[in-house]
Amino acid sequence: MPLSVTINEALCGRCQTQPPVFDACLSPFHYQAPLNHLLLGLKFNGRLAQARLLGELMTQWLASVVEIPPGQVIPVPLHATRLRERGFNQAVELARPVAQYFDVPLNLYGVRRTRSTPPQSDLSRKERLKNMRGAFEVVQPMSGSVVIIDDVMTTGSTAHELAAALLSAGAEQVEVWVCARA
Repeated sequence: MPLSVTINEALCGRCQTQPPVFDACLSPFHYQAPLNHLLLGLKFNGRLAQARLLGELMTQWLASVVEIPPGQVIPVPLHATRLRERGFNQAVELARPVAQYFDVPLNLYGVRRTRSTPPQSDLSRKERLKNMRGAFEVVQPMSGSVVIIDDVMTTGSTAHELAAALLSAGAEQVEVWVCARA
């Protein structure tokens, strides 16, 4: 089911009391069947072909709502250990068609995950927030507008931490574009 969410227009109660550091979150889908099955298959069962489909669907929707392209696209990085286990980063695969369509750099090396964290899907909201604190290091200077790409946003803790790191490194504006919102 399509979903057009912009944090600035549709604030949830939690975001009203504790505003996110990023400027907006765009997501074409709700995290529900059948989309959740596609994302889970991609992420945990190595169904890499599903990334192309999901990335293209995401790009088609973004093309209809984004007026000004970002300066660069940064997929949420995986820790090296998780990347070796999985063999690919689902956020990178979703980001490829987005960056190509908007003709902007896909920055794969500007940020790194500093430590291996347990999967967010296994944690409560409070644990997710604690789990992500200090998990990212920006290793290249940042400027202008940056878009973070990820597969799913549940509590926003990953996006919050990565956006805070990018803003501290000089990014002027950070948006988050995810395939689905829980």
